[in-house]
Amino acid sequence: MPIDVATLKAEQLSRAAEVVREGLSSDFSPSFIGGGDVGFEQQGTVARAALVVLRWPSLQMVEHRVARVPVTLPYIPGFLSFREYPALQAAWQQLEHRPELLFIDGHGVSHPRGLGVASHFGLLADVPTIGVAKSRLCGDYLPLAEEAGASQPLLFQQQQAGWVLRSKQRCNPLFISVGHRVSLQMALYWTQQCLRGYRLPEPTRLADAVASQRKGFQRWLEPQ
Repeated sequence: MPIDVATLKAEQLSRAAEVVREGLSSDFSPSFIGGGDVGFEQQGTVARAALVVLRWPSLQMVEHRVARVPVTLPYIPGFLSFREYPALQAAWQQLEHRPELLFIDGHGVSHPRGLGVASHFGLLADVPTIGVAKSRLCGDYLPLAEEAGASQPLLFQQQQAGWVLRSKQRCNPLFISVGHRVSLQMALYWTQQCLRGYRLPEPTRLADAVASQRKGFQRWLEPQ
């Protein structure tokens, strides 16, 4: 069945216009923060989403869920979120603790049409969301200093689309962007608050660990 890319693009633009790019006051103090990571299995025919819930401020994991959902859309550059969000929704529905802030491994508004997976899912779930991507999708930035904590605005079409953050020395930078109901400044601030010496902030680092069943996290994958 042919894919109507024009319809997908129109939906992206419509949803992008609904994204709220402000939110999280300076006195925001959540009880729980979440992290999400999406990968693919079985030659890309199944999307696997992992969500973790961490207690704030200890960042101790209190819950994790993994959902696997068959994908109905082939990979099309720029439209990846349509393949990813159904699995995130399935995992979200399983959570007993709903986080008040969610980090997603992927882009938010730092997307050519302003709707990466962090914005797409954040909008559908109506939860404050931050995109934390490991590679650039669009935009340009000035050279970044080598020390950990260095940041530069990510500019796209003469507007700031996010931040480029060197979260750890001698590591490639992260691309931080508004997902939904978060301001640019708060997206950077909360990402920095969740760093614990690794390249990735704890919410997406632990979501990746659960999804990948890394040895150090096997106890979280055992039946509870």
